Amino acid sequence: MNVDNEEIKKFTDIASRWWDKNSEFKPLHEINPLRVDYIIEKVGDLKGKKILDVGCGGGILSEALASAGAIVTGIDMGETNIEVAKLHLYESKLTVDYQQITVEELAQTQAGEYDIVACLEMLEHVPSPDSIIKACATLVKDDGEVFFSTINRNLKSYAFAIVGAEYILKLLPQGTHDYNKFIKPSEMDKSARMANLQLQNIIGMTYNPFTKVYKLEKDVSVNYLTYYKK
Repeated sequence: MNVDNEEIKKFTDIASRWWDKNSEFKPLHEINPLRVDYIIEKVGDLKGKKILDVGCGGGILSEALASAGAIVTGIDMGETNIEVAKLHLYESKLTVDYQQITVEELAQTQAGEYDIVACLEMLEHVPSPDSIIKACATLVKDDGEVFFSTINRNLKSYAFAIVGAEYILKLLPQGTHDYNKFIKPSEMDKSARMANLQLQNIIGMTYNPFTKVYKLEKDVSVNYLTYYKK
């Protein structure tokens, strides 16, 4: 399977804190409104849209999409992550179909069933991003939409995403990211085009350590989001 057990362990070890907004997952909570707004800006009203959240973790994005009226399925290979996500539904009173399954396995039985597929902050944690991208393209309907986000690979991203975020600012636990798994936008787009996805938009996500504010901007040198259509 296209799974790195050490990567999964990083997140399952701290899974009980997924919904603690002052924990290691604080950055995810802070960028989540930006991610959801970006998706809505590109596709419009989410009400009734069938959306797949690949690598859903504890359900932060999944619940936000469900709150916007989408019919959401969240998948993750971390058993504890899925358990936490399911438990949080009792608090949020939302409906999300959480499953512990790989996106490749799901693609074998649900090809072309989703209006939107989102795979955010996940590609840099798997052995084969190409396989994930291909499966996402298989799962989305013709004319459907796919969103990816990850981290660029260059000296600046190493300085900001690893040295800065993990060691200086301590926004993330040390060892969260492996520089060698970062993905250049050109590499992302090559894989996407091979999977019959056409790039519609790319935008960067930046963090100001002084104001502690995240923004979507043109600078894609570190974190970036992409919007594709099939």
